[in-house]
Amino acid sequence: MVEQGRSRGRAETWRPWTRPWVVAGGRPAWAAGFADLASRAAQRLREWVAIEAGPGRLVPWLAIAYGCGIAVYFTADQEPAPGATILLLAAAVAAAILCRRRPVAFPAALGAAAIAAGLATATVKRAIIAHPVLSAPAWNVDIAGVVEVREERERSDRVVVRVGRIDGARLREKPERVRVAVRKGTAPAVGTFVEFKARLSPPVEALRPGGYDFARDMYFQRIGASGFVLGRVRTTEAPHPPTLRLRYAMAIDAVREAIDKRIRAVLPGDDGAIASALITGKRDAISTPVNEAMYVSGLAHVLSISGYHMAVVAGIMFFALRALFALMPAFANRHPIKKWAAFAALSAAAFYLLLSGAQVATQRSFIMVAIVLVGVMIDRPTLTFRTLTVAALGVLLLAPEAIVHPSFQMSFAATLALVAGYQQGIPWMSRGGRVRSRRRSRSGVDGKSSVCCLSRFSQAPPPSLTSPTISTASRLMA
Repeated sequence: MVEQGRSRGRAETWRPWTRPWVVAGGRPAWAAGFADLASRAAQRLREWVAIEAGPGRLVPWLAIAYGCGIAVYFTADQEPAPGATILLLAAAVAAAILCRRRPVAFPAALGAAAIAAGLATATVKRAIIAHPVLSAPAWNVDIAGVVEVREERERSDRVVVRVGRIDGARLREKPERVRVAVRKGTAPAVGTFVEFKARLSPPVEALRPGGYDFARDMYFQRIGASGFVLGRVRTTEAPHPPTLRLRYAMAIDAVREAIDKRIRAVLPGDDGAIASALITGKRDAISTPVNEAMYVSGLAHVLSISGYHMAVVAGIMFFALRALFALMPAFANRHPIKKWAAFAALSAAAFYLLLSGAQVATQRSFIMVAIVLVGVMIDRPTLTFRTLTVAALGVLLLAPEAIVHPSFQMSFAATLALVAGYQQGIPWMSRGGRVRSRRRSRSGVDGKSSVCCLSRFSQAPPPSLTSPTISTASRLMA
């Protein structure tokens, strides 16, 4: 009995020592916590994937995959063969068709097809615009051709000439288009047939690895050389009548020149140059100090015609015409004035696109505005992410080289951030507005107007309106 009691006493006094950081099962506590965290993260990731794989949510990724295919072309060490890229695209499309009934394989195959489409688009575009490029400098080159582009700069003017005849002593390649600088105020008008002597140089390569490649930009503009004019530019009669494309360029340039001269005659100096840049897109007349001040202050993007400018033009035209039609009850009761105003706004936006030079940012904003206005005309709602996707696909299809330009990257990145913030912020602000309105109802503060506006834009059922002004405005926008 004594031994049994001593045994029990030793067993209770000297218990086996256990590590405090080890849980049941022999695993460390931090490992168990990490496993729990990984399990929750995997569950959340599966939920996100399920949401993104919902109806229509994977459509924006097609534009991303298409752009990745174009990026593959520009990062390739060798020029891809157009036939090989077309066969690759056909194989990817066939694989996507075969996998159309598989929920996981079909999106992956569709993304691969979009990548192959981007690669094929860039390769075919390069094959279509293939042209000679000057490889060594050349002096005293006789050039005769038609002026296609005319630019006014601060110290000199610049013209792009489609070459009809070119001769030189050491000229091995004969470029189809050249860009030359002329003395200030001596640049001939678009469509003029000119003859001159010039010094030509090859396009400038990137100044450092990974830097901006001016030669690539000029190549996709179909310009094979650049330089400056030696002596006087002589104007002669063209041996052939102008083509339809040249007539269009002459008409647009004539309108831009007339508007530019009128604005700068009324507003001399940088004021007129900035006003002309916002309307015609011609920024070459802005002085260097003003340009530097705009860049330092972060306002240089205002001079680039993009979404803000296009929205202002289309919005003013839409609301002005709709208000004008609404003042005529007999007309407004018989015709859909909202659709008519949308069509007029679309026409004004298209004219503004042509007038401003149709840069990348302007093309993107016009496509997005056009989708919204067309949706108004056919009574279909427009989804913002899909609108941005269609705009990106449209720009990259017409100009795949735009993906390496900073203007394309910054324009679409900023628009994507705004759209994402709008879609995620509006519901959050709406919920917060309802809570605040309930909290402030006793003090007489009515916060329902902002909630209603936010709900209106987010396509959610708005709460009851208490302000007559807001009620009237909502009926006008309906």
